[in-house]
Amino acid sequence: MPSRCARDGANSYQHLRLRLSIVPPWQDEIAEQGVLPRSNTLILEPVGKAFGAEVAEVDLRDLTKELLGAVREAFSQYAVLVFPDQDLSQEDQAKFAAYFGPLEAAPSAIYQDDARQRMQRDITDVSNIDDDGQLWRPDSRVRQLQVANKLWHTDSSFKHVPALASCLYARVVPPVGGHTAFADLRGAYDALPTDRQAYLKPLIARHTLMASRRRMGFDDFTADEAKAMQAVPQRLVRFLEDAGRETLYLASHIEGIDGMDADAAMHLVDELIAHATQPVFIYRHRWRVGDLVLWDNRCTMHRATPFDDMRWGRDLHRATVSDVANTV
Repeated sequence: MPSRCARDGANSYQHLRLRLSIVPPWQDEIAEQGVLPRSNTLILEPVGKAFGAEVAEVDLRDLTKELLGAVREAFSQYAVLVFPDQDLSQEDQAKFAAYFGPLEAAPSAIYQDDARQRMQRDITDVSNIDDDGQLWRPDSRVRQLQVANKLWHTDSSFKHVPALASCLYARVVPPVGGHTAFADLRGAYDALPTDRQAYLKPLIARHTLMASRRRMGFDDFTADEAKAMQAVPQRLVRFLEDAGRETLYLASHIEGIDGMDADAAMHLVDELIAHATQPVFIYRHRWRVGDLVLWDNRCTMHRATPFDDMRWGRDLHRATVSDVANTV
């Protein structure tokens, strides 16, 4: 059966099955021979040398301590992990995501009268389906807000403590479109000239949810919402200790850069996003029902691709894991 992974800008990718385990050093030779118990072994099919991998034969409802350690190691290495053929309740999804840290509460408050109660508090509804199981209305405030998900972004960079990881699970997918594309910000940073890297390292960007929504023509925020969405500072370049790598930290949520003229700042942001979203840095995930995708918000951007949202349902649920601190 062909893999569900595909990498934009490439005719093919290397099919490689790796065994990644957290085991005592004296067991290394045994692990290489592939004779360790299945519960201690993670089977990966990377889509590139160091970005994105599909994980085979894992039931996320029943993870051993050893297997969870291997998942965390793979997460640090590949940044985007695809777990196909899952059968998860909202509680199962939240429990898996919570292995990586505290979960954010869903931002339903900004949806006002469209606020939906289909999700438990720590699961975000990113579907086009309302409380009654019907497709949203053309004038739905939720729909207008979510249009900006088609822009390149990273989740919750507009919060003082941003997101570490997101965990998105597919329950219903459209027959055409509605994919999710991911950009490798570590690879994009590595590809920059050293003098450009040095220029970017001290820069502090300002992130707000309103910036991305305004880019798509939505500015219908109340005074209370605007007050709650004041821009927060985040570094433009981060160092990830677990991966041992530096990375750009970009999003369409950026409204400016400290110490820079507004036009010059946004020109730089747009330039960097264009650089980071070249085909060589992109993995596009084509959803199937039962897919769960886990990604590292610290070193990736993502965006939804278009589909006919007034014709087909797309029911995806997201659990979002908070980082430990602001990046500044």
